Amino acid sequence: MGKLYIVPTPIGNLEDMTFRAVRLLKEVDLILAEDTRTSGILLKHYDIQTKMQSYHKFNEHKAISHIIDRLKGGEIIALISDAGTPGISDPGFLIAREAARENIDVECLPGATAFVPALVGSGIPCDKFCFEGFLPQKKGRMTRLKNLADEERTIVFYESPHRIVKTLTQLAEYMGEERFAATCREISKKYEETLRGTLKELIMHFTLNEPKGEFVIVVSGKEN
Repeated sequence: MGKLYIVPTPIGNLEDMTFRAVRLLKEVDLILAEDTRTSGILLKHYDIQTKMQSYHKFNEHKAISHIIDRLKGGEIIALISDAGTPGISDPGFLIAREAARENIDVECLPGATAFVPALVGSGIPCDKFCFEGFLPQKKGRMTRLKNLADEERTIVFYESPHRIVKTLTQLAEYMGEERFAATCREISKKYEETLRGTLKELIMHFTLNEPKGEFVIVVSGKEN
């Protein structure tokens, strides 16, 4: 049997790559990459010349059987996404599940994940929290927001810049505009920024200032 490594990659700053991750990516037989063009920049930076194969949400179901066969044949394969840890709002779960079902060894390296620095740096309690990732775009969105309105733990979301005002506004509608929250964008990059305040204050800020970069939204839980 081979082995599947799940390898986190930097979410911005290339220096956040671990020594172990670089070594493994040089040693494996194949790297599964969400976007080979994006990952090619990272691999070139660290002089990693391992062959890459495209593996993303549009082809993962079709590609899994072939990848499992290669792992059964003894190959060592690494899975990476464009940024962060595969499986966290990125492809990764399906191949990890199928490999585990076939008794193939699966190992995930520790490394970059956007919500952890955003949560810890938000100033909002992080001893207990729930991670929601991206909210449903259409079906089930309002139901999910309604259910989360009574959540007492800190809640973490991912959001894109063109939807940030809409999402903050809907959070305010269901949770109250005075609910305390924080937004963190461009994590580990030059223009990293964390803003803290009520949902009303954050909505006002991004209504007046064009949102840029990928966002993590951290919302305080409902007080008893």
